[in-house]
Amino acid sequence: MSATTLGVLVGNRGFFPSELVREGRERMLGVLSEEGYKAVCLTPEQTKWGGVETLQDARACADLFKKHRDDLDGILVTLPNFGDEKSIANAIRWSGLDLPVLVHAFPDDPARMRMGGRRDSFCGKISACNNLWQYGLRYTLTGNHTVDPGSHAFKEDLRMFAATCRIVKGLKNARVGVIGARPAAFNTVRFSEKLMERSGISVETLDLSEVLGRVARRTDDDSQVKAKLESIHAYVAAKGVPSAALLKMAKFGVVVDEWVKANELAGTSIQCWTAMEEFFGVVPCTLMSMMSNNLLPSACETDMIGMIGMYILQLAAGAPSAIVDWNNNYGGEPEKAVIFHCSNLPKHFFEDFKMDFQEIIAGSVGQDNTFGTVVGKLKAGPLTYCRVSTDDLHGRMRAYAGEGEITTDKLESFGGYGVVKIPRLQALLHYVCHNGYEHHVAVNRSHYGRAVVDALGNYKGWEVYHHQA
Repeated sequence: MSATTLGVLVGNRGFFPSELVREGRERMLGVLSEEGYKAVCLTPEQTKWGGVETLQDARACADLFKKHRDDLDGILVTLPNFGDEKSIANAIRWSGLDLPVLVHAFPDDPARMRMGGRRDSFCGKISACNNLWQYGLRYTLTGNHTVDPGSHAFKEDLRMFAATCRIVKGLKNARVGVIGARPAAFNTVRFSEKLMERSGISVETLDLSEVLGRVARRTDDDSQVKAKLESIHAYVAAKGVPSAALLKMAKFGVVVDEWVKANELAGTSIQCWTAMEEFFGVVPCTLMSMMSNNLLPSACETDMIGMIGMYILQLAAGAPSAIVDWNNNYGGEPEKAVIFHCSNLPKHFFEDFKMDFQEIIAGSVGQDNTFGTVVGKLKAGPLTYCRVSTDDLHGRMRAYAGEGEITTDKLESFGGYGVVKIPRLQALLHYVCHNGYEHHVAVNRSHYGRAVVDALGNYKGWEVYHHQA
């Protein structure tokens, strides 16, 4: 991931010792640098100690942020003392930047509560937030009301806020693509392009027959096809898979890659059941796995809005996401479940995996027409899950998100599979069912639930449920 760049606004109020502003600004900038963040901040040459207190200070800060509008991912307001709430809100408003804002306040030392060492940032943060709220500006809070910049807690706040910034930025003017029609048996993957467009996400479509027509024009000795075939072999073991099936996959992959590049797409969803198998003779899973592993998320069964969940988690973590089913209970353990797909999961998720045939569809179209799935057990580790949906009945985007773990529990299955542990899982499943959510869910090997909820609910204005322990 590239370094997050923050516009840093250091609040000041003249009733309090300005030395606190000098020391606070230096400490904050030092922490940001140590943690790998870039900062744009007024200097002591531009305003008193580089802080923002007066009308002129607010103008200077706004102009500085405007000058760096193409560089900034978010704004950090830090209060070494009470701070001037009007100048903080004015500076952000006058910058004209629609960016996430993190509001931070330094903690007081109980031994220094007389004038000279007293900050009153605890109180000042409430006033600053009140003014941001009055101005209609959205903002994010640190986990603790006041927090030392050098603490683990604040560094975690920064990590989450940077993820929020990446999600908000990534969803602005995003372009995604769907190949083929929704499988007739899957009403669950219906979605509204209009609601997505209203939220800044454009959908490009491509008919499956057009893809197969372009594939038919590709010769076996095409240099791009040969290169794609080599990349497939380098990606996954394909012992026992017919060479004719692999060649079809390579041609299909070349056509999809060209379309994605030409349309500047951030991700795709692709038709599967069962047209691909009946009329082309392979499943697209391996190619989708490769795309997702290369940070071009791809969801099956034309679950376009499910892919948006994959993309959101990818933006947060900077690592591949997958689409899975909430698929099975795990014995009598109410906080565990089996997640599964048949599968197109990225390599990033597996302990070990190989290419095989699709056991579910093989019974109806024949094994030879279903090669291309990637199968294996998921690696244990952290899990963030997210489901995005278009609520056409109420004209809104909505989502739920939370965190859990992929466990080490043993399981014998086909496809891509693993056992997850989710606190209060039964309550989550009740929420999913009562609110008409889909059986698909996007997952990522990370813990970024807080950032996902902040980005989608606070800054995108979606209806979001945060499932917590």
